[in-house]
Amino acid sequence: MAIVNFENKALTVNPLKQSQALGASLAFLGLKGTIPLFHGSQGCTAFAKVVLVRHFREAIPLATTAMTEVTTILGGEENVEQAILTLVEKVKPEIIGLCTTGLTETRGDDIEGFLKEIRSRHPELNDLAVIFAPTPDFKGALQDGFAVAVESIVKEIPRLGAIKPEQVTILAGSSFTPGDVQEIREIVTAFGLEPIFVPDLGASLDGHLEDGYSAVTVSGTTLKQLRSLGSSAFTIALGESMRGAAKILQEQFGTAYEVFNDLTGLEPVDEFLQAIAVLSGNSVPEKYRRQRRQLQDAMLDTHFYFGAKRVSLALEPDLLWSTVAFLQSMGSQIHAAVTTTRSPLLEKLPVKSVTIGDLEDFEELAVGSDLLIGNSNVKAIAKRLSIPLYRLGLPIYDRLGNGQFTKVGYRGTMELLFGIGNLFLEQEESLVMSHASLVNSK
Repeated sequence: MAIVNFENKALTVNPLKQSQALGASLAFLGLKGTIPLFHGSQGCTAFAKVVLVRHFREAIPLATTAMTEVTTILGGEENVEQAILTLVEKVKPEIIGLCTTGLTETRGDDIEGFLKEIRSRHPELNDLAVIFAPTPDFKGALQDGFAVAVESIVKEIPRLGAIKPEQVTILAGSSFTPGDVQEIREIVTAFGLEPIFVPDLGASLDGHLEDGYSAVTVSGTTLKQLRSLGSSAFTIALGESMRGAAKILQEQFGTAYEVFNDLTGLEPVDEFLQAIAVLSGNSVPEKYRRQRRQLQDAMLDTHFYFGAKRVSLALEPDLLWSTVAFLQSMGSQIHAAVTTTRSPLLEKLPVKSVTIGDLEDFEELAVGSDLLIGNSNVKAIAKRLSIPLYRLGLPIYDRLGNGQFTKVGYRGTMELLFGIGNLFLEQEESLVMSHASLVNSK
């Protein structure tokens, strides 16, 4: 059992966490024909857009209600109404993901009341899905906002229908990249199942060219698929943060669910494939048996470099959990763990302590590590401490291929193994060369 430390500083220094609104917008971007709408100032939307564009290197559709000082005082209903009507007229979305910000949450705007009044005045909006996600950025973090958005999606859109035995709902948490979603889809479909991902970042943010420009998402989970979730035979929740959405589907439609907190590493992938085999009634395909043997060989090749290494991590809770488990399975030691928000997983982490804090806390705790793991904002810390950095999480703005990066399944685990292992290998070669230079100088 880990001791969870809460930093009670007067302010955040060098922030680690991203806002809830950013997390919610990321979830909405996994739905087809969608545009996230931030109810707040233009700056809130611009910042989120910059973060997502730099990370994915894709055009990111985001809109704003453009609150000003005057509208903040008088109320934002007119801004919400005008923004929705303008989007319907100009970009014709199938879904609008409405996210609040710190500005409007502090004021206390009744968004659900706004939406009821707006629909009563504009019956032409009856066929438009407007999904509201309350995401104040003065509390919580990206993972919380992502989870709130997914919960709102599964609460408002699905309809009851006849059960389809092959159809399964897969709730993919914020720790899973578009490449991860693609790998999981390939695994599940290989067993003869028909997965519906909520959200489907593997279709929308995987980095592919489309004919022409679109002001809304061109791929992802469709509105028809979302409405059919009540017909799924089972729900697979990927990440502890998705448990709430899985419970909503169970309460509404009686759909049984199982939560998988980790799909990286030999044992977690074994357990996942075994569960899918039982669910589908089919045996594990030969290609995954071969991939398993490849992973075993990769673990043999790399474990010399992982053993007894001290690693410090600064990640969102779900991603922290899976990465810690993977590193410990390879013989590494967790030197320090810093995260962004509360989670039931934190107390269960197999480490001495975990800190909910910022990157200033991380820099103090990480001294003496052999490796740092975090997003690109940890780069400056790695340079000051002269410790290698393995980039993981969001945002990563100084590396390419973030949309296709994969860390789940046997193949993804190998990619992670070799990526971190090569850093350890370079570190050892550097130490050998430094020692040789010192000997020669004497």
